[in-house]
Amino acid sequence: MSSVTSDVKTETAEILTRLGVHSSLYSSGNLNAYTPVTGEKIATIPAHTADHAAQIIDAAHIAFKEWRMVPAPRRGELIRLFGEELRAAKDDLGRLVSIEAGKITSEGLGEVQEMIDICDFAVGLSRQLYGLTIATERAGHRMMETWHPLGVVGVISAFNFPVAVWAWNTALALVCGNSVVWKPSEKSLLTALACDALLARALKRFGDAPKNLSSVLLGDRVMGEALVDNAKVALVSATGSTRMGREVGPRLAKRFARSILELGGNNAGIVCPSADQDMALRAIAFGAMGTAGQRCTTMRRLFVHESIYDQFVPRLQKAYQSVSVGNPLTSSALVGPLIDKQSFDAMQESLKKAEAQGGKITGGNRVDLGLENAYYAKPALVEMPKQTSPVTEETFAPILYVMKYSDFDDVLEKHNAVGAGLSSSIFTLNLQEAERFLSAEGSDCGIANVNIGTSGAEIGGAFGGEKETGGGRESGSDAWKGYMRRATNTINYSKALPLAQGVSFDIE
Repeated sequence: MSSVTSDVKTETAEILTRLGVHSSLYSSGNLNAYTPVTGEKIATIPAHTADHAAQIIDAAHIAFKEWRMVPAPRRGELIRLFGEELRAAKDDLGRLVSIEAGKITSEGLGEVQEMIDICDFAVGLSRQLYGLTIATERAGHRMMETWHPLGVVGVISAFNFPVAVWAWNTALALVCGNSVVWKPSEKSLLTALACDALLARALKRFGDAPKNLSSVLLGDRVMGEALVDNAKVALVSATGSTRMGREVGPRLAKRFARSILELGGNNAGIVCPSADQDMALRAIAFGAMGTAGQRCTTMRRLFVHESIYDQFVPRLQKAYQSVSVGNPLTSSALVGPLIDKQSFDAMQESLKKAEAQGGKITGGNRVDLGLENAYYAKPALVEMPKQTSPVTEETFAPILYVMKYSDFDDVLEKHNAVGAGLSSSIFTLNLQEAERFLSAEGSDCGIANVNIGTSGAEIGGAFGGEKETGGGRESGSDAWKGYMRRATNTINYSKALPLAQGVSFDIE
């Protein structure tokens, strides 16, 4: 074992101890935890069985029955305490995200900040679970809607945002009166244990919450199936690939359960003739290369107007050639590793297909750091003659396909001509172009931005996309409604019984 690997393993254990995770939870078992930074095993974790899953879900259902009767502002107090725990542990948890997901330091810390932000949002929300008073056609009546807790909420998360996605769901679900069972990615088990321990600290300070209000299921896809198929799980919020969503969605629909699906994204940007090119360059560089291209909101397609193409693209190529790739724990590199060999191989296969169809590639090669099982790669910029099959298929890696356009109507059509519909952006100082992009005939994505990139969504807005992205919404705005059930109530305070629509039904 190299000294670098030994140091990472030792640091990981020290961080987990400070976060309250007992060594017995990661020192033996049948699930191996790896760091993509070095490619080596750093912990071993015991997996749950299908019987364990059933027991955990049963316990969560019992907890829900008690928690739903706790006033929402009191539920918000738990999330306030959790936010305090996150603030105190931000450096350690952010470092653990870097170790387990390979993110650079600022992105690891930024992910924890997202958790803190959603806690702040949810605390305020706990006093704003508003329903409507609705005008009624019947005199002496009042009509309104009320919102009630839904049940056990299952959360299935992916490796690329190992803690933030769980927090988006859990903060809202708990404030709305639900219990939570979390199935994290097999590639990010340690961060899940850490989050569970931090929430346990908040629960202890809270004092009177039911047991088993929040639980973690550790294992492979069998644990995900246990959540999806259990009748006591009212909602499953699943983040992952479109392929995963095609399996999860129908299984939930079969038993009439709810789903919040956050799936793939083949996100595009448009650089118009009037664009501020300096601004666009920075936004595109981060959107396409940040997190080593392993964001659902990563920019993967770029359309540049032919009048500025020869001026703008060489600048972007220069940025790709100069971007630093390296160990996020020991350097100031802007791009860390891909999660594993499978991701690197998929990247190389996509580049081969693109080259065979006329693509001109800048970057894309493996960066040798002397670590056999760690997969660092230069982000790839691929100039394509047109939008062919490799371009329309998402590869979860730092590949940006660049194409010329001449007509705005045509580029809007090409922009929307992919299966996913998550995030999009346009760079223009032309008001008509910006407004058309945001209009009903413009971007068909759940997120449409002007003069910023596709990545970096704030928690205040609902997050999610259309088409093969799944249609789910998490985080801000009124996404909380997905975690509750709505009831329409009519109250008759008169002495008569008028029927709606003027129906007469008199009984002697």
